[in-house]
Amino acid sequence: MQENASPRYVSRLTRNTLALILAGGRGTRLKHLTQWRAKPAVPFGGKFRIIDFPLSNCVNSGIRRIGVLTQYKAHSLIRHIRQGWSSLRADFGEFVELLPAQQRIETSWYLGTADAVYQSLDIVRMHNPELVLILAGDHVYKMDYGPLLAYHVEKGADVTVGCIEVPLDEASAFGLMNINEDNQVVRFEEKPADPTPMPGSQTHSLASMGIYVFNREFMFKALGVDARTSSEHDFGKDIIPSLIDKAQVYAYPFRDPATGDQSYWRDVGTVDAFWRANLELVEVTPELNLYDRECPIWTFQEQLPPAKFVFDEDQRRGMVVDSMVSGGCIVAGAYLRRSVLFSSVVVDERTKVQDSVILPEARIEPGCRISNAVIDKHCRIEAGTVIGEDPEEDARRFHVTDSGVVLVTPDMLGQEIHVVY
Repeated sequence: MQENASPRYVSRLTRNTLALILAGGRGTRLKHLTQWRAKPAVPFGGKFRIIDFPLSNCVNSGIRRIGVLTQYKAHSLIRHIRQGWSSLRADFGEFVELLPAQQRIETSWYLGTADAVYQSLDIVRMHNPELVLILAGDHVYKMDYGPLLAYHVEKGADVTVGCIEVPLDEASAFGLMNINEDNQVVRFEEKPADPTPMPGSQTHSLASMGIYVFNREFMFKALGVDARTSSEHDFGKDIIPSLIDKAQVYAYPFRDPATGDQSYWRDVGTVDAFWRANLELVEVTPELNLYDRECPIWTFQEQLPPAKFVFDEDQRRGMVVDSMVSGGCIVAGAYLRRSVLFSSVVVDERTKVQDSVILPEARIEPGCRISNAVIDKHCRIEAGTVIGEDPEEDARRFHVTDSGVVLVTPDMLGQEIHVVY
């Protein structure tokens, strides 16, 4: 093993890296799920929130200096981080630090992803890292950032961009790269209307994951130049394209080190994608392994009793098939199939739920039929309600996606709770 790939070398790199997680986005494509919360605070996977994935990746990679940049409707996100991520040891130089928009430099809020980091440069200087790892706070994946950092140094890169292969018909939603034989980026386009395939493929493009590694001083200069120009102050739209001809910009393919296959990564930025990614978890062998003790996903979890399934009578039997059920749930004489129940959900008798995602503390009363739905936190579904069978009727009350997934929130039900959640 070469010295620069040794565990000790990677450990030194991770210790001298500051991670900045961009968690201030509005998440408008998630529609009403982000009406009262920031996108990274949206629950995912039965007991987690989206922000837990990049945070866990950092901790599992040995990166213990982390800043979370917040802006849009951040209270529930801030509360979650304070409750679940305050255990790092400050006396060991470890922290998860909240960096809300403070108008530290300009008399405006964050104007883009690059501006968010630019307005926090004095904080970055104070921590004095060798490398700065920029992460999106709204993607679901598991990744060891150590090899990425080692790759960045080995290439002599100024900037390294984490990348994945995406189908050509989905590529217009991403920043796309063209690379040479050494993985150096020669072209970068943000969300092109007519995407081009990657070299050697007619079906896939090479897309940015929203992960960037910068050398500290180089990042300071690049952000300073961008701040003085008329741009959208965005890493994908402005910073990376402006550096292609001026600096050493490399792509880092995100692949499984054991198999070489494309690793799991999901942008859950639409209602359909959110619904689909959650239901993927109920498969016998899902791509995202939440049961891996060597690389766990950490989160705040309140103390809850085990899930309970009660009643064993015909037409009134608590029964769950191909589903995930979290702590505190009670399935009382109901039937669940291919669904995810988050914490403290109650499903009453003679109710049938299938192909649905039920967020925490929802209650579904007796005699309901629910399919192809996302039920938001705190919803109370009245007895006898039918959701997911008549698209026209659903559309009168709820949000229905083009593919037929029904999103239900308390506001749509006339339950204007407006609590912090």
